[in-house]
Amino acid sequence: MPGFFFSHNNMTELNGKEDCKLAEGKGHKKKQKAFGADLKSYLKCMVPHIESGIKTSKSRNVMLSAEEVIQWSQSLEKLLASQSGRGIFREFLKSEFSEENIEFWLACEDYKKTKPDHLHGKAERIYEEFVQSDAIKQINIDYQMREATAKKAQDPTHTSFDEAQKTVYILMERDSYPRFLKSKSYLNLLNQLQTNPSK
Repeated sequence: MPGFFFSHNNMTELNGKEDCKLAEGKGHKKKQKAFGADLKSYLKCMVPHIESGIKTSKSRNVMLSAEEVIQWSQSLEKLLASQSGRGIFREFLKSEFSEENIEFWLACEDYKKTKPDHLHGKAERIYEEFVQSDAIKQINIDYQMREATAKKAQDPTHTSFDEAQKTVYILMERDSYPRFLKSKSYLNLLNQLQTNPSK
């Protein structure tokens, strides 16, 4: 405890606001505890209704409607257009150890909105994280596309990753997406929302 006050005094002795800072800190801790308690009680209510597979997305279920969840089954595009849908699909891909696909797709979507002067840095990060042959989250593309994408990333434009992104999208659409629609996580969520429309 003395160390805590010592570090606070070092930070605030010049402007003399130690008391205010300490009071704010205590208030913040109370808020965190209250939030933690609320979240725990909410999850206790939700857990019996939802089977495994939707871990971090549970808090989003309150805002979902059965209609929106049914729309996800119409196309991968509609699923990815929904923030909740992306979150739940991502959790499903994590359970299959293939979340790098949606992470790459989302990184590409973000990259397309990047200001021209930031393209080089983002292109480098995306290439290192997803494309290069020893990338931590290496995506499943063939050697020719990997090489072509590497060249485009060296002199980046907003379309540098378009071909690789399209390939990953098709892979998700043909492989993971149909399995997601048959998964417990999707079917249980849909069933829960149809049974309890107010949720």
